[in-house]
Amino acid sequence: MGNKWRSRNHTVMTGFIILGFSNVQELQSLIGFLVLVIYLLNLMGNLTILIIIHLDPHLHTPMYFFLGNLSILDMCYATDTLHKILDGFLTGDKFISFHACMVQMYFFTTFACSEFYLLSVMAYDRYMAICNPLRYSLIMNKRVCILLATVSWVISFSGSVPYPLMVSRLSFCKSNEINHFFCDLTALLKLSCSDILPVELTVLIESGIFGMSPFLLTLTSYVYIISAILRIRSTEGRSKAFSTCSSHLTAVILFYGTVMCTYLRPASMYSLNRDKLLALLYTAVIPMLNPLIYSLKNKQVKDALKRVVNGKICSFCNAKAMIH
Repeated sequence: MGNKWRSRNHTVMTGFIILGFSNVQELQSLIGFLVLVIYLLNLMGNLTILIIIHLDPHLHTPMYFFLGNLSILDMCYATDTLHKILDGFLTGDKFISFHACMVQMYFFTTFACSEFYLLSVMAYDRYMAICNPLRYSLIMNKRVCILLATVSWVISFSGSVPYPLMVSRLSFCKSNEINHFFCDLTALLKLSCSDILPVELTVLIESGIFGMSPFLLTLTSYVYIISAILRIRSTEGRSKAFSTCSSHLTAVILFYGTVMCTYLRPASMYSLNRDKLLALLYTAVIPMLNPLIYSLKNKQVKDALKRVVNGKICSFCNAKAMIH
């Protein structure tokens, strides 16, 4: 299998080998099996959330509209990052073409950025529901919700364009083996023999714009939310108000916690092997847990699931009775 050709000045890579977790050979099969189970649970959980939201009119509200967007995002996120490790587990093929690698990196950065923005939009929705309950339905109408979701997706898809364009212009002469389970930007830059400073500056600038702005919006929303909850005099009122945002707050803490552990730490603590485990958390495990967080901690979702299941059972019984 050829994976590079030589031009007059440098070597051009035509493909890479995704090493995945090959540094722990004895656990390769176990890790592959666990990733497959996590991915299937991700699809089942998020599809269930989408079906419940679609079928139950009680969930046709801004909060669940954004949750539906998050479920779509989580399925796409896991599919983009895990498909190569699953391909290697099921077929043994660890090769990925250069163009496919650039596409995977583009969608990874897009979905990561989308997660930041959707979580911040959901935080703003909870802020409006708790801090401005009388004006909530007027402000968070269907048009505004669609606009907020659309802007989140458009910013993410457009903001990720520079990365594959800049990386595709680099020369890769050190190795064709990516020490990760997907085409991670940091792992790719380690293989380049070109000047990577422009790429690193772009990452720094875009992280400040597309990473810090939704984080600050989420943080500000929760400062107002918590202060509003603390002003509620009755314990029951505070508990009810907090329950409306507890699921989202849990999802925010899990996602931001793992991302910060990955990227906001001293260079001396940097390790690709450790980063692979952290990346597996926020690309596979957390998207799988989100449906559980929003269903187990949310009475409305549990009630909606019961109504949908009971409705389908009744429909089946009625259809069976008509046949007989």
